[in-house]
Amino acid sequence: QVQLVESGGGSVQPGGSLRLSCLASGRALSGKAMAWFRQAPDKEREFVAARGGSADASQYGDSVKDRFTITRDKAKNTLYLQMYELRPEDTAVYYCAASLTTGSPVRASWMYTVWGQGTQVTVSA
Repeated sequence: QVQLVESGGGSVQPGGSLRLSCLASGRALSGKAMAWFRQAPDKEREFVAARGGSADASQYGDSVKDRFTITRDKAKNTLYLQMYELRPEDTAVYYCAASLTTGSPVRASWMYTVWGQGTQVTVSA
């Protein structure tokens, strides 16, 4: 059984940076896609970024492209999300997710069946 634990959230001023981490434990996820999603109050869950399992391909949501970078350290079983130029609209709970079926960095949340508990990111002056 796979467990995902996010860390690195917090409060930051607009224009600031944060790095989120997601540690995977349990069953090996090598070759499987992992992703970040976020959900703000009263809004639907939104795709942020995904990383492929083997080819290291990545995909980003339109609102974070060119500001966020997703990376993966397979030796450490850890997924990262480096966030730059943060904006108030980036405020949300950020969730790490893993797919057990695909290695492609897909956007669809239903393709990810393992989820972390989430970490809060707040961007305000």
